[in-house]
Amino acid sequence: MRRSVDEHLEAVLGRVTALPAFDQPLMEALGLVLCEDVVSGVSLPGFDNSAMDGYAVQAADLAGASQDNPITLPVVGEIRAGRSEPIVVTPGTCVRIMTGAPMPRGADSVVQVEWTDGGTVNARIVQQPSFGMSVRRAGEDVQAGEQVLERDTVLGPRQIAVLAAVGRARVKARPRPRVVVVSTGAELKEPGSRLGEGQIYDSNSYTLAAAARDAGAVVYRVGIVDDDPKKIMDTLSDQLVRADLVITTGGVSMGAYDIVKEILSKTGTVDFPQVAMQPGKPQGFGVLGEDEVPIFTLPGNPVSAYVSFEVFVRPALRKLMGQMPYRRSTVQGVSLDAFSSPPGRRQFVRAAARSGDQGWMASTVGGHGSHLLGGLSRANALIVVPEDVTSVRAGDQVELLLLDEETG
Repeated sequence: MRRSVDEHLEAVLGRVTALPAFDQPLMEALGLVLCEDVVSGVSLPGFDNSAMDGYAVQAADLAGASQDNPITLPVVGEIRAGRSEPIVVTPGTCVRIMTGAPMPRGADSVVQVEWTDGGTVNARIVQQPSFGMSVRRAGEDVQAGEQVLERDTVLGPRQIAVLAAVGRARVKARPRPRVVVVSTGAELKEPGSRLGEGQIYDSNSYTLAAAARDAGAVVYRVGIVDDDPKKIMDTLSDQLVRADLVITTGGVSMGAYDIVKEILSKTGTVDFPQVAMQPGKPQGFGVLGEDEVPIFTLPGNPVSAYVSFEVFVRPALRKLMGQMPYRRSTVQGVSLDAFSSPPGRRQFVRAAARSGDQGWMASTVGGHGSHLLGGLSRANALIVVPEDVTSVRAGDQVELLLLDEETG
């Protein structure tokens, strides 16, 4: 079976549905998609309060106050934030007041302490306030009954702030997907252990687990499973209970020991198309178990696995979370290097991209080999070369898939 990149992504997204929403504790909802309209049950502020440390006054009492003509008022009390004292400001008096404290009855303005001598018995005031100065009025930010957030909003720090301010301790949102990551291959060893002849460290499970966490998932890295059909199936069966999505890496090509492809093909629920892309041609995708948990079986070459994640798995995770758009952003830029591209395949070339006065510029990094991680570590973008383009010249316009939000 042969597919284009777009056909395979369409097949993936067609089998993935957004996770059901449920009430989340406020701090756990950071980064999640809101699934309700939020209406405030309170006004913000809830009462008239002072925006400054200073003195609550009747502005008319301070007409003409200046450095040359200071006005002194007796201080008849003090109000701190969090306290509501039964103090009244009558004409010709003032009350010491702290930022956030409720305005006393009778006062209409606040004189900031910098315009005074800071007195506690009498306050010498050297500047006339305007009526209502430094007073935060009840409801001037949010009125009780007003909608403060719309459903489908991604909850960032500013949205969490308003939810807390209106008293919401929990909010209905789609949860983070639980992702299980498994590496297969008898040649793999855990980082930190001693390598034997012909062995390599397992970088793929770490790469994919980190990428999934970066995409917002809760990740369970199972680690390495030998090329043993029973061990692989037992591991997958055991992990389905805690997975909304499974990623395996390795064993999906055309070789005699590509066990993952061999055993999952028998389920009838996982397909193994050849996708017209480089790197990442051998792909596998389907569902497992009674709950039809989506499973991605990605290539074993490290760069192929990572590019496959960005092109196919990240969009699936975003759909599970209800986030739009499903794909990363792309921008138009200029390639600073010349290179060739295979006909009939969409190529994803590792690049270091930057944005300047003349727009986006990108230089290729490392070679094109799907095993070359050094260049990938220096890349912050992928140059996307269409299937019908076989060469890119220095200075050509190219499409850039940005890998880092802070790129630029």
